[in-house]
Amino acid sequence: MSQGGEGRGVHTGQGNSEFVSWGTPNADYASEKKKSLRVRYVYAVIFLLTNLIAWFIRDYGKRIIPQLRYLKSCGAGGQDCFLTLGVLRVSLGCFIFFFLMFLSTSRTRKLHEPRNVWHSSWWSLKFFVFIVSMLVPFFFPPALIQLYGEVARVGAGIFLLLQLVSVIQFISWWNKYWMPDEKMKQICSLGLFTSTIFYIASFCGIGLMYSLYVPKLRCVLNIFFISWTLILLIVMMVVSLHSKVNRGLLSSGIMASYVVFLCWSAIRSEPATEKCSAQKQESGNSDWITILSFLIAICAVVMATFSTGIDSQSFQFRKDKAKEEDDIPYKYGFFHIIFSLGAMYFAMLFISWNLNNSATKWSMDVGWTSTWVKIINEWLAASIYLWTLISPVVRQAKVRNHEEGVQEANGSAIP
Repeated sequence: MSQGGEGRGVHTGQGNSEFVSWGTPNADYASEKKKSLRVRYVYAVIFLLTNLIAWFIRDYGKRIIPQLRYLKSCGAGGQDCFLTLGVLRVSLGCFIFFFLMFLSTSRTRKLHEPRNVWHSSWWSLKFFVFIVSMLVPFFFPPALIQLYGEVARVGAGIFLLLQLVSVIQFISWWNKYWMPDEKMKQICSLGLFTSTIFYIASFCGIGLMYSLYVPKLRCVLNIFFISWTLILLIVMMVVSLHSKVNRGLLSSGIMASYVVFLCWSAIRSEPATEKCSAQKQESGNSDWITILSFLIAICAVVMATFSTGIDSQSFQFRKDKAKEEDDIPYKYGFFHIIFSLGAMYFAMLFISWNLNNSATKWSMDVGWTSTWVKIINEWLAASIYLWTLISPVVRQAKVRNHEEGVQEANGSAIP
């Protein structure tokens, strides 16, 4: 019986042995891998569709599908199946579907395994499972949905943390790829140019936020958010250029832009009732800006979930073995569990992390809770990045001290 690159089979016992194939033939491994890579986009479309369903249920469900009020679990007038609880029910359905996919595809290793076929094919059955998963939560009592909302807050926080790790790993990869050594001067020049662009954009972003979101000196909180972001930006730049760290400006420049973006996003999430709020200042603008921002936000959620889901390598604690021809191209279980957490995350965005009050129409992630979640996310991102810069130096110092201690002990032991 042969495995790996030669397929799987048995020998018959007649004269010249015949080989009978049992599994996926060698020639089909490439096509199986392509198929497996393509289906990621199908799952992303399903996730996008679920986001749109959640938005529809929240903003238009009561008017378009009043029949839900006949469900006992929806309460008087169907109130418990629309607005915040409606979003949570849709989110729970999405979570159930992707968690079932996680359970059924986890630990898949080879392309010839039945679980690979289930992940990449059987779409009629999977669409049926998806529809059932989406319908079942509408029969759950409101208390159970509220409990799921509390759990979803934790799941959304875990999702944000995993996304941060993925972003930082991507920045580190970019920095290593563009600034590898002295020999590749063209790439190094491109890296220096790119880092300069990122820093200019970051400092311009800080200036714009001061001019747009600090109309009065009384806007103390906005001044604090922007000023602290500026301090973080300078600290990251100084640490990355320190002689013991010596990581260059590219990674810190990209991270600076990301941190500035998170600060801008946090300030924009302030409620419109706040005097210094960006929402209030833009209230006179036409509705199409609000709608466009909303659609971009949905696409950003889908892209963040997708990019984190396919980045299982950033979360491996040991090096992979050499890839074989019949290995799956990415971790199916990790992919689906990220989408499960993404379902919790989009629910929090649609209800602005508030389980008691409903968000306004065409709004997403607006409110003080959303603002502080983003600010803490920004500070956490900067802290994790700074630790990735400092930790090698700290480890080297500990190793050096240990070696010196061993040498001293050995020296004192010699008569």
